[in-house]
Amino acid sequence: MAPNDSAETTGKATGTVVGRRKAARYIVPVAVAGVAAATIGLVPALADSGDPELPKISAQELIEKIASSDEQRLSGTLKISTDLGIPSLGGLAGSFAPGAGGTDGGSGAAPEDKLMELTSGTHTLRVAADGPDRQRLSILGDAAEYNLIHNKGEVWAYDSKSGEVYHAAADAEQQKQQKQRERHQAPEGVPATPKALAEQALAAAGDTTSVTVDGTSRVAGRDAYQLLIKPKQSGSTVGSIRVAVDAANGVPLKFTLSASGGGKAVVDAGFTKVDFGRPDASLFSFTPPKGAKVTEADDLKAEAEKQGEAGMTPEQFAGPEGMKALGDFEGVNVIGEGWTSVAQIKTPGGSGLPTGGSADAKGLPAEAQGFLDALGDKVTGKFGSGTVFKTRLVNALLTDDGTVYVGAVTKDALVQAANGAK
Repeated sequence: MAPNDSAETTGKATGTVVGRRKAARYIVPVAVAGVAAATIGLVPALADSGDPELPKISAQELIEKIASSDEQRLSGTLKISTDLGIPSLGGLAGSFAPGAGGTDGGSGAAPEDKLMELTSGTHTLRVAADGPDRQRLSILGDAAEYNLIHNKGEVWAYDSKSGEVYHAAADAEQQKQQKQRERHQAPEGVPATPKALAEQALAAAGDTTSVTVDGTSRVAGRDAYQLLIKPKQSGSTVGSIRVAVDAANGVPLKFTLSASGGGKAVVDAGFTKVDFGRPDASLFSFTPPKGAKVTEADDLKAEAEKQGEAGMTPEQFAGPEGMKALGDFEGVNVIGEGWTSVAQIKTPGGSGLPTGGSADAKGLPAEAQGFLDALGDKVTGKFGSGTVFKTRLVNALLTDDGTVYVGAVTKDALVQAANGAK
């Protein structure tokens, strides 16, 4: 095994998890799905046995290696296992976000619903990429397959089980970003060199984080370094994040997120096979099958806006832009810093948890209400009383006066934050 090396970070960072729109009704499932969806985007891998001998490398050098990786072509098979400690969210999507599911004029092939299914259980996927303008993701089922294809500004999704097709065309901003990638230009404000990006990443991690190189591994038949990220603070639900990085080309090959409470990994996803050659061009071509129901993304968006249900996707919500946007919301206050940051949100109208067994304006549908009740623990403190909704990763406290406290922190940390805010 190669010698370990580390880089202790300096600087400060703050972060938070939570949403504003109808927070009391949507915050728990959206936050949980968002964090899981964000991790999927790292395209990880399963490790083989054996730890190869590799040259010594520092954490900063390894991050630079990731940043300088220019591999734009790959194909392979991967598995993702997610254990957030909650029931499957796939069938509940419509209960918490009316109009987002595959009924009532929606599309059963819409990516938001299908990708949410990856937030629980174990799934087998196939991926392929040919540069910045062609990608394909396939989710394999027992007797069906879901395909999501991006080809030069167009996105097609097809669910063979339902026979439904989803179609979207890239908007002007997406096309602008695409052209920047094709010209290898970094967007404004983004570090221009791998070294600058690595230094910024380490600084952003803050003095609350330990970033080290923790040995080596074999991943899908390839040699890899292990990048280990761990909170220094107590009170976080995150125990560690481990990323296996291809020693030859810097591509992340394995991603494992472990909970501070122990047990199996919260997210463990990875390639079982990977090839960095050019995929067959036919993988990125799609023609809707005869008789398939085709739904246009613009039509779904217009209907959602009409119903007042438009908002961030889970991926956007959990990413840097979503975190930044939270600070701009009126009534949002970030308590603490680093891994134990907690967002305090004043919900519209100052009401507590909605109740009821019918889908009326004052209550949740019975299925969604049962989901929330199964997660909740009653708590009291200086803040008053409320309910903590728990997962293995993201927890939220909704007080009886309608204030929400949410973060990747323990129940005790949430109560402490609420007490200190009073």
